[in-house]
Amino acid sequence: MITINFLPFQNLETERLLLRRVSVEDVHEVLALRGNPETMKYIPRPIIKTIEEAMEHINMINEKIDANIGINWAITLKESTKLIGIIGHYRIQPENHRSEIGYMILPEYNGKGITSEAIKAVINYGFEQMQLHSIEAVIDPENSASEKVLQKNGFVKEAHILENELWEGKFWDTVIYSLLRRNFKK
Repeated sequence: MITINFLPFQNLETERLLLRRVSVEDVHEVLALRGNPETMKYIPRPIIKTIEEAMEHINMINEKIDANIGINWAITLKESTKLIGIIGHYRIQPENHRSEIGYMILPEYNGKGITSEAIKAVINYGFEQMQLHSIEAVIDPENSASEKVLQKNGFVKEAHILENELWEGKFWDTVIYSLLRRNFKK
């Protein structure tokens, strides 16, 4: 079993991005991200409707980091501190050396390679710092943009599970993509 310790928190840097800890100053951007029906279209979770709910979400992210059970970063462009997305490892299975990554970005930043650039940094952190063997991503099969970004980063389709999650009266399919350490190219 791997030992996970996210403290002290480590910022990640890429050519264009700084991935940093989500803070209370990000509350309006978290509300814009998690409160937007377009960004939440493929995510079967409640839409955040208030500043208080956005603050609760930020607190939940930071509590998971402090407890070493999950880690998320604010995606920011280097020239600005503004949160434009969130990405991280959660559903970590230390006994299996595996985690699930999740990510979302404000719609105005879609199609610019930002998500792919952030994914590279986060999977590198997973394999190098967390000593993971594999990383998975669970997506809605209709989310073709997410599927493309995963394939671009070396993930392969493991499974398509039919109607395995009930959300708001509808059964959702799930597609699982994964990347093994041995197939990861820095």
